Amino acid sequence: MPLPPAARIVVPSETLVRIVDGQAVLLSLKTERYYGLDDVGTRIWDLLAAGKTLAETAAVLAGEFDAPAGKIEEDMQALLAELLREGLVESRA
Repeated sequence: MPLPPAARIVVPSETLVRIVDGQAVLLSLKTERYYGLDDVGTRIWDLLAAGKTLAETAAVLAGEFDAPAGKIEEDMQALLAELLREGLVESRA
């Protein structure tokens, strides 16, 4: 189920984040699994971690990347679904 546009993402205390060569590396202390984000994923992470909603993040990314807003939102939803499934983030609607 897609997250609503007004949702905010929260990083639980069990998730450690480090930036390595400009890309985010996430570690779940619960599962001891690593997860790496590419440049675009890291930019999404930065905006969401700064407290932007999904809609605000998509708007910023649409201005920064040459991609339709619908495609950006679709890709963000897919990334967040995976991060939620792995317990690396939580959603606050």
